[in-house]
Amino acid sequence: MTVNLLEHDLESLAAFCERLGEKRFRAVQLFRWIHQRGCSRFEDMSDLAKSLREKLKGVAHVKAMDVISQHISADGTIKWLFDVGGGNAVETVFIPEDDRGTLCLSTQAGCAMGCRFCSTGHQGFSRNLTTGEIIAQLWFAEHFLRKHLKRDERVISNTVMMGMGEPLQNYSALIPALRMMLDDHGYGLSRRRVTVSTSGLVKKMDLLGVECPVALAVSLHAPNNALRDYLVPLNIKHPLEELMPACVNYLEHAPRDFITFEYCMLDAVNDSDAQAQELVQLVKKYRNSVSWCKFNLIPFNPFPASGLHRSKPERVQGFAKILSEAGITTTVRKTRGDDIDAACGQLAGDVVDRTRVTVRIARQRSSELNSSPLDVPSDAKI
Repeated sequence: MTVNLLEHDLESLAAFCERLGEKRFRAVQLFRWIHQRGCSRFEDMSDLAKSLREKLKGVAHVKAMDVISQHISADGTIKWLFDVGGGNAVETVFIPEDDRGTLCLSTQAGCAMGCRFCSTGHQGFSRNLTTGEIIAQLWFAEHFLRKHLKRDERVISNTVMMGMGEPLQNYSALIPALRMMLDDHGYGLSRRRVTVSTSGLVKKMDLLGVECPVALAVSLHAPNNALRDYLVPLNIKHPLEELMPACVNYLEHAPRDFITFEYCMLDAVNDSDAQAQELVQLVKKYRNSVSWCKFNLIPFNPFPASGLHRSKPERVQGFAKILSEAGITTTVRKTRGDDIDAACGQLAGDVVDRTRVTVRIARQRSSELNSSPLDVPSDAKI
């Protein structure tokens, strides 16, 4: 059985070449051919020794996952559904902007976090992706786009681990993939332009800051523990008293001087003026100034199983105004790819639910319908 070289970062590839009796510079050449040029045929790698090319044919290959479907939105957003085997599929989204091209990558088939507003979380969790499966999304998208757009230079300038899954729950596969994105012999992306999003795995946040500091986005979505317990169940294990100090600590290593807080705007759940003021106080509690963080307000993308609704535009603007007037940099995310279900929280490739999340959520919803409309704790301040 041959090895997919997309699984190897440069150090790992150098060790692989060494086992073949080759020197490190051959690994650098090979790495460049694969990631910078998108080459998958060893016979086309013209500056590699013919003897090495023959060796590689017998022990290795370069291949992305099979594409199940591709959808191109009216706004230029592209969504791919990749087959990762075992009845599972993951989604990847390219978002073009005037000044950048952003690729949203998946790190797991499904997600075990169970956040109330996320369709991926409602479908359950099957397995972690391998390093090769994570980087293959970038490898495929970058070189497809170069051909599609007829460009020789790099198309993807930013990557965000905001697709399917909780990236830090797949830490061991994530780190080598990040290193490939950052490597000058690979994709040469800036640490400021590679973002890992997390729902708040505190210990892994600490590790990431030491081992591979990139930009960090934290899914906050609530100003207090009671409401966040309801919206982001991980908060029960890692409440705000643990999460917020971990965010401040991450700044010691971060390539940017702020942490981004993602905040999904849910009608009559977390979008009141009082909750905006509470967020301001939460931020001030853990540092003297408010400049250490940025808020990205995300219009909720409804799906039937959630029982939740999108905040009205005027409510989002009112909420943003309170944060901005308090000195907090605040943006409202533009919805992209709505017509192909590629917007934030909508990714839901087919997943074999091995954690029975869908069953647990159905039971919870049934319980809620027999009590209050949302069964939000009375002290959650909605």
